[in-house]
Amino acid sequence: MIMDSTFWVTVSFFIFLGILIYFKIPQKIKEALEQNILNIKNQINEAEKLKEDAKNILTEHEKKISNSKNEVREMMDKAYEESEKNVIRVNKEFHDLMENRKKNAEERIRQLKNQAEKDIKNASVRIAIEAVEKLIKNSLDKSKLDKIYTSSIEETKLALKKKSS
Repeated sequence: MIMDSTFWVTVSFFIFLGILIYFKIPQKIKEALEQNILNIKNQINEAEKLKEDAKNILTEHEKKISNSKNEVREMMDKAYEESEKNVIRVNKEFHDLMENRKKNAEERIRQLKNQAEKDIKNASVRIAIEAVEKLIKNSLDKSKLDKIYTSSIEETKLALKKKSS
């Protein structure tokens, strides 16, 4: 038998395989691969759990957003109703205020009119008295004039008192 290089390569290959089997390298490789497979499966399971949790959180947040939208809509509706009520109330108060001012102005005008009528009557009476005095002074003597004058003044005073009461 000739010992050529092929023989020695074959012998060294089998020695190498024997060393590998002796030190249980294939089992260690198998265990390492199984450990990696187990780690990957655990990571996949964990990822699925996280995915489910994320879906649950997403659903909860969507519900909260929907509830918030409904609450905002209700708040907007209430605010609109309140603003309408306030506009109506302020409008009514404004009309009431204007009506009161109108009544006050009418009352003031009536008072001014009554005062003007009294002033005109008083002025008319004064003018009439002065005219009568002039006429009487021109046509009567002094004693009759004084007597008529005092009686007419008394009568005028009584008439004015009756009218102003």
